[in-house]
Amino acid sequence: MPETMRAVEISAPGGPEVLTPATRPVPEPKAGQVLLRVHWAGVNRPDALQRAGSYNPPPGASDLPGLEASGEIVALGAGVSGWSVGDRVCALLPGGGYAEYVATPAAHCLPLPAGMGMREAACLPETYFTVWTNVFDRGGLTAGERFVIHGGSSGIGTTAIQLAAARGARVFATAGSAAKCAACLELGAERAINYREEDFVEVMKSEGGAQLILDMVGGSYIPRNIRALADDGRLVMIAFLEGPKAELNFAQIMARRLTVTGSTLRPQSDLAKARIAEALRAEVWPLLSAGRIAPVMDSEFPLEEAAAAHARMEGSGHIGKIVLKVAG
Repeated sequence: MPETMRAVEISAPGGPEVLTPATRPVPEPKAGQVLLRVHWAGVNRPDALQRAGSYNPPPGASDLPGLEASGEIVALGAGVSGWSVGDRVCALLPGGGYAEYVATPAAHCLPLPAGMGMREAACLPETYFTVWTNVFDRGGLTAGERFVIHGGSSGIGTTAIQLAAARGARVFATAGSAAKCAACLELGAERAINYREEDFVEVMKSEGGAQLILDMVGGSYIPRNIRALADDGRLVMIAFLEGPKAELNFAQIMARRLTVTGSTLRPQSDLAKARIAEALRAEVWPLLSAGRIAPVMDSEFPLEEAAAAHARMEGSGHIGKIVLKVAG
């Protein structure tokens, strides 16, 4: 095992240019953790928030960005069972994925789905953990319900469309171009709404309202989401690209028995994340192994070009996931 590794660190809060190649000590796995030799790392919006200085790592986590990766287990911490050195896995990370090696709780690892390579598997953890816990656990989506996902062409969006459609929901997605709307339809959305040309509120009212909305926009979308919900509908917030504040008429929420909730994944306990991993292994991994759903890939960059990957993501021209090639 080498003593040092290549990594990309945040030199100071700022734009993509603050992502800087560096050399760091190889971490040692603590009790209950495994050490991965990273092959590919996923690029996600929380990485950009951390880079900008607005999303600090939880206590004890690496200060390096990177919340998901695929790789090979090269060492086991004390008390780890169920995994062996040499196993090929993808994993949800507390941080540190932009590096050649990363330590993470063993319970947050999942095997590569049958027939899937490391590149695609690196795109699974952050988005699938997020979608499962918010759409199905917290949001309670069931077959036949009308489900709206904003940002349908994003990593979260492409995952939510496929998984909701595979489980029998009626999926409506919003996106900002004809190409992105076409991608949403190909993935299983019943209707793709170009928000530059149509009002999703009016579209959903004509359909009887949405039973569930998953929103990562916030801001002006929050009161519009309330209007777009059916009676007894649920709104789940997972991010605020437009901002976290809005004025709401809570009389509407009371009278129509609406539920407004939300969550962030990273601050949740290791046990909570382990339970999500168990649910994914039972409910979602068979769909991935059967090829019924799959990650949508946008582009790849070498680890040292993480700044370019962030610029691509923040330019909002991508469809699906962006990854960093680290090894392999």
